[in-house]
Amino acid sequence: MELYAMIKRIKQIGLSLLLSLIVLPLAAQESRWQEPADTAYIFSFLANKDMFYVPFGQNQAELNRLCELLQANIDHLRAGRMYICVSSYAASGNAQTNPQRMAYLRNNRVKSELILRAGITEQMFVTDRCISGAYGDSLRNVVVVAFPADVAKIERIAGTKAAEAVRAYYRETERRQQGGDAHQRKQQAEAARQIADKEQAQREANEQTQRKAEEETQRKAEEERNRREAEEQTRQTDEAAARNATSHTLALRANLLRWATLTPDLGVEWRISRDWSVAVDATWTSWSWDNSKRRYALWEISPAIHYYIGKQKRGYAGAIFHIGQFNYKLSDTGKQGDLQGGDIVGGYRLPIGKCLMLDFNLGFGCTHADYEKYTIIEGVRVRQGDEETNYWGIDKAGVTLVWKLF
Repeated sequence: MELYAMIKRIKQIGLSLLLSLIVLPLAAQESRWQEPADTAYIFSFLANKDMFYVPFGQNQAELNRLCELLQANIDHLRAGRMYICVSSYAASGNAQTNPQRMAYLRNNRVKSELILRAGITEQMFVTDRCISGAYGDSLRNVVVVAFPADVAKIERIAGTKAAEAVRAYYRETERRQQGGDAHQRKQQAEAARQIADKEQAQREANEQTQRKAEEETQRKAEEERNRREAEEQTRQTDEAAARNATSHTLALRANLLRWATLTPDLGVEWRISRDWSVAVDATWTSWSWDNSKRRYALWEISPAIHYYIGKQKRGYAGAIFHIGQFNYKLSDTGKQGDLQGGDIVGGYRLPIGKCLMLDFNLGFGCTHADYEKYTIIEGVRVRQGDEETNYWGIDKAGVTLVWKLF
């Protein structure tokens, strides 16, 4: 008998453990979801009155908020996934109505107002038992509407089937929400990754821009350094050329254009300073042919003063005076006489070696000539009269070879 009782006891313990193993996962699953917290809407009534006066207190604002929420969830209400809980609190009644009856009437007033305004039905309510007393510590004579109603009240008032439908909806909502949260987290991670990629690309772009700016700065600095070096080299070259141009004190001159016309020309130049010089050129020639019927003779002395300009002192301007005599007989009538004049002269010197330069010059001025005209008759020179003339224009041109002596 005792053995049988012991075996029966062991079976009861084993069955209890088995039921525990079955119930625990269900309880764990049940604990994973939470029904949404309800929101209370409080409607106030005048003491000892059952009439629902909408403009009284905050009733209008509460009613508007509640109707908007009900309209937003009307599909869930119709499908039985949500319910509206109405509870009435009456601290006192009146001479005709006791508190219990007063609470009941007030419940119906609020429900009727919601049905008219929100388009809902009686089946969407779970009306709590009417409670005599106050709501909380200070609110008396109120009707409290909770939406959505909690599952415990739904199960107690509307039954287990209605409560299970609501629970199933809450679980599905939570599952979708968790899936949505996972999707949202994935989207957030992707957005964070994109932001990080953009920030990295922006950093790389900024670094590249900075590198380009630094390279541009270095390039400009290099160009500026090269420019300064080139300017310094040019300055040194100019100074060297200027020193070279003024390195002589005395030089010989020969106008190659006059030599080309068989009019030998020689001169000397004295460089007084870097800016000034004094020169004297002398020309002489005497030619006759065709049994002395043709004659070309000339002598001329031309003192000049030059002022040099420019960094290299290659260009100059100056004045020149010339005096001499001539005898030209290139046709039947010859001309013999004196000449004198002056010019404003300008020139430029081009070095062609260490000791040689070419002086290109041109003079503009006036030359006055007094001469007699003559002819040759049977070897005798016959005078035909005297004349004089003034010539204005370019009367000096030269390509002069300058040989620096020292």
